[in-house]
Amino acid sequence: MKNKSLIFLGVFCLSIFSCTDGFDEMNTDPNNPTNISPQYLLPYAIERSVDRYWGGNARFERLNIDGAMLWVQQLSRNIYSNEGDNYGITPTFYNNTWKSFYNDGLVNFQRIVEQSKADGNLPNTNYEGIALVMRSWTFSLLTDLYGPIPYKEAIKGSAAEPVYNPSFDSMEVVYSGLLADLKEANEKLKVGGPAVSGDILYNGDILKWKKFANSLRVRLANRQAAKKAAESKAVLAEILGNPSTYPIFTSNDDNAVLKNTDSRPSNNEFNEVMIVGGRTDWNLSKTVVDKLLALKDTRLAVFGTPVKGVYEGIPNGLPDAIATTYLSSAATLGNYFTKASAPSVLMTYSELLLDLAEAAIDGDISGIADDYFKKGITASFGQFGATMPADYFTTVGPVSKEKILDQKWIALFGQGVEAWTEYRRTGFPVMPPKDPRAVFENNGVIPTRLPYPTTEYSLNKTKLDAGISLIGKDDMQAKLWWSEK
Repeated sequence: MKNKSLIFLGVFCLSIFSCTDGFDEMNTDPNNPTNISPQYLLPYAIERSVDRYWGGNARFERLNIDGAMLWVQQLSRNIYSNEGDNYGITPTFYNNTWKSFYNDGLVNFQRIVEQSKADGNLPNTNYEGIALVMRSWTFSLLTDLYGPIPYKEAIKGSAAEPVYNPSFDSMEVVYSGLLADLKEANEKLKVGGPAVSGDILYNGDILKWKKFANSLRVRLANRQAAKKAAESKAVLAEILGNPSTYPIFTSNDDNAVLKNTDSRPSNNEFNEVMIVGGRTDWNLSKTVVDKLLALKDTRLAVFGTPVKGVYEGIPNGLPDAIATTYLSSAATLGNYFTKASAPSVLMTYSELLLDLAEAAIDGDISGIADDYFKKGITASFGQFGATMPADYFTTVGPVSKEKILDQKWIALFGQGVEAWTEYRRTGFPVMPPKDPRAVFENNGVIPTRLPYPTTEYSLNKTKLDAGISLIGKDDMQAKLWWSEK
């Protein structure tokens, strides 16, 4: 569970470990501690990274509710459509997302790795393994958001041989490294091994960390399968063929979630924006409402709150003068997501099963796609506490790749970043025609990535230009490496 009473130490260590110039002198100052231990670094780095991923609460930089959830048509805006719903964003959006994931998350996860490895000053294989998992998760977000990123030479500003202008690595290189790092993390994590403190994700349950490491490895292997089939098949076969060595999620109890609390400042970010902050700018998108109504899907009652018993969504991209006319009739985001203690979700059992369903239908594993598909749907209903209609599978119909991705899109409601990534990768779900009244930027194209931050242009332009050359252009229409469409 979140514990922000420790965060002030995390902030202090961030001020140290984000620095480059004069680092050695700072680290030997007798008036400052020479080491901030992992038990204080870990909760700060986890919370800052997860909160940023889940959306953040600062206007113009809310990654989830002002970006991904709008672009993948889970939410829509009833006002200020130019804040994401019309595909327009400000530099603050992509600048601070980049900065936060690197400075708040990766710098501190890397410090834990360095401290905790065998020749570090605080050896502990379980801290090392946890930090490797979280470092991999954070890097995966960055590359899926931007494309090529500094990876091999990143977060080395305070290394013995510092790198101040890191090169950009291709997504293929990043994915290869992450798959290797997650395998190493699984090996480092020892059930019954050294104890850890400050673990606000799994409360020190090392088996669950191993399951998260391997489930995340499945996600990444499946995501790159269309580009590196042989490697992905080998990774999936290794994991699925040896569950005792490579455990994966086996129930919703294993879900990687940050458990928020009823009290500020440890409340959910949606709650901070919509309840504490009183912002009422968002409603359910017409796309998700229509899809769930057609399926008679009871998860709709969890996702949204109806008006006078009726569910209506707002088409995305409507100008404010039109969108505001829906205020008295459109469904709002459900209490499941807006209550203070609502969890912030990194990965679920349902997503894992639907990844495996896709892998099976693509021939990347030998399992039965329909079995994984039905189990994944069932797990999603269970996760959200909804009762699945007895005839739901009949309503959905026979399994297909499109239906697997449709159900993954539903199961990922709230996890807009992951739903957006899956849409950009596969083209599913097929979005309905744009409302004729909608007005979009970006040439009407649903954003495919975030632009690189302005700081890279001013501080690292030569390396940035080489990175841009790997995708052709730095805009919100460039296709990323794993794109299948």
